[in-house]
Amino acid sequence: MSAEDLENYETDMELQLYREYKDIAAQFSYVVETERRFYLTNDVDLRPQNTDGEVYFELTMRDAWVWDMYRPARFVKTVRVVTFKDVNIEELDKPDLSLPDKGGFGS
Repeated sequence: MSAEDLENYETDMELQLYREYKDIAAQFSYVVETERRFYLTNDVDLRPQNTDGEVYFELTMRDAWVWDMYRPARFVKTVRVVTFKDVNIEELDKPDLSLPDKGGFGS
């Protein structure tokens, strides 16, 4: 496999991952970012821990999707992350009303 073939393969994989993300993002309530991964989840628990003066974070997610193009299965039942780095958790906006595309009513 040439370097160009490998680059094309990785580009295709990233595009597939992005499309999958767009298709499933609305099913989740939270976006969680760690230094290593990006997750979509519906249940997240963040617990700061302090051991011998060292602060770290223990993060547990259930019903999650992992942004990682090298994983064969991106949907996971439970994820546990322990990190000394920052963790970002954002609640996704869930609009109560979704409007149909043009041409939906009376077309």
